[in-house]
Amino acid sequence: MNRGEPQDQTGSPVARTIVLVGMMGVGKTTVGRRLAPRLGLPFKDADQEIEAASGMSVGDLFEAHGEESFRAGEAQVIRRLVTGPPIVLATGGGAFVNESTRQVVKDHAVSVWLRADVDTIVQRATRRPTRPLLKNGDPKQIISRLLKEREVFYSQADLSVDSAKGPHARTVEKIVDAIAAYTKVELA
Repeated sequence: MNRGEPQDQTGSPVARTIVLVGMMGVGKTTVGRRLAPRLGLPFKDADQEIEAASGMSVGDLFEAHGEESFRAGEAQVIRRLVTGPPIVLATGGGAFVNESTRQVVKDHAVSVWLRADVDTIVQRATRRPTRPLLKNGDPKQIISRLLKEREVFYSQADLSVDSAKGPHARTVEKIVDAIAAYTKVELA
């Protein structure tokens, strides 16, 4: 499939799913919700899809079944979503660490690593007590460690965009520009 070839189903000039990857708190869901209409694509959040499929919250899944089981289910949900019609997909912070998830994204989508500095991530990720990985310990230390471990995986994304401070519209426009340059498709 030509990366720039429009899909008839959505009418969007973007022919592949756009997958937002990166640490918790960088704004994947918030930015994704704004990016999707800008690209003429539906938006999906992998965590919400996992919760709908399992009937449990992400936190409850972690607690009841552990991270490894959660990641296996997450990989299945992401595979289903990226092999379907084009969408904008916000993934969980650890999703892109999974090799099979990275491969299915590479084969069927354009991945965008949404980046932010540690202090910004801490500020955003600790607003709500819903992050299972931040429940036991100092959030800044945990986030710093996870970011260091995960950067090697995130860096394999097709594109990297810094999450801008201020209005999310700035980050959305940076992503649109990066996608347009990468796909060679004009995005008005």
